Amino acid sequence: MKAPQRHGSTEAPLLETSGLSPAASLFHSLSDPTRLAILRHLSLGEHRVVELTKHLGLAQSTVSKHLACLRDCGLVESRPQGRASMFSLTTRDELLELLAAAERLLALTGDAVDLCPTYGVAARAGAES
Repeated sequence: MKAPQRHGSTEAPLLETSGLSPAASLFHSLSDPTRLAILRHLSLGEHRVVELTKHLGLAQSTVSKHLACLRDCGLVESRPQGRASMFSLTTRDELLELLAAAERLLALTGDAVDLCPTYGVAARAGAES
């Protein structure tokens, strides 16, 4: 027998959430400003870690960590070039399309997302403290 659903429950029925885990993982991989900056820079063409480090003004270990995350998620790939690796987007057009759609959505919602108490500026500032 099926358990009765509670009204007002914050848990979505299994039917509504099944298959959404990959999408949630994708959006989580895009949730870091550094990873977004890396993706944006790679949209211009392939780059070595040293070039990304210089452009972003970040430590090599930080850039490498974020590139590893993006590679593990299938968003970037690398190829050896001498002693370095050249990084590029795996699906440039689709990623740029997704980011453009996000920009359009942000334009419509204004500052609401950045003011969100769970994921906005205040939440990030609290996490850094």
